[in-house]
Amino acid sequence: MKLSCIVPSYKDPSLHKTIDSILDNAVGEVEINVVLDAYWPIQQIRDDPRIKVLHLGKNRGMREAINAGVLMSTGDVLMRTDEHCSFAKGFDKAIIDALEDDQIVTPTRYELDVVNWKRMSDPAVNFTKLSIQSVSDTVKKFTAVPWKARDEELKDVMIAETMGMQGSCWFMKRSWWDKVIVGLQTEGYGPLIQDSTEMIFKTWKAGGKMMLNKNTWHAHRHRKFGRKHNNGTSENPANQDAGYQYAIDVWGGYYNDVIKPKWKI
Repeated sequence: MKLSCIVPSYKDPSLHKTIDSILDNAVGEVEINVVLDAYWPIQQIRDDPRIKVLHLGKNRGMREAINAGVLMSTGDVLMRTDEHCSFAKGFDKAIIDALEDDQIVTPTRYELDVVNWKRMSDPAVNFTKLSIQSVSDTVKKFTAVPWKARDEELKDVMIAETMGMQGSCWFMKRSWWDKVIVGLQTEGYGPLIQDSTEMIFKTWKAGGKMMLNKNTWHAHRHRKFGRKHNNGTSENPANQDAGYQYAIDVWGGYYNDVIKPKWKI
């Protein structure tokens, strides 16, 4: 099956190395859909027939950039990645060979040294638990936190259901996006945050699963290197707080009444 890689981009110099890592490590048919959110990179994007570039003339933010990348995709399987990630050799085959119709899948995650473009020695992140955490005295948000108990319980299991993901790299069949996800909503959430939360809850409501595949990995920029961009939005903290609250308002009841009892947390 053909893989369409969606790369939403806003002024991150690591974009080019991320593209190289996808093309150098994919072993099957692949296309890369780079969505430039109202900017042009200083360095020209690699000239390769597998790369398509869409320039958004107006700044729309990460959610709409992902939507646009999906619309221009032609693959049977979708992959979304941040623009500062590297990948294991054969990552595409490892995911696609085990991917089922009703799943979102994330691989094992490591930390990435973006200066030396090297996977760091920090422990891998595998299973994560979706929880509600406080942002401030008045604001809460859904977040995925490392789930050490499940890591130990399923240490020898390579593919299993998980509750959350960082959102920096995920895969699903295009048919699942078209049927269940449809598109990432900006109303309420805003242009940037809680995209993985929205997709996971939509998937659960439709009877699907959020999965971890430990047969491959991606490495995501370590926080110590700092963010060189703002994901293409001028969002201020107050607007993001409103988006966090919207996600709680929409999904909080379902999480407390259905998901927590199911996972016994």
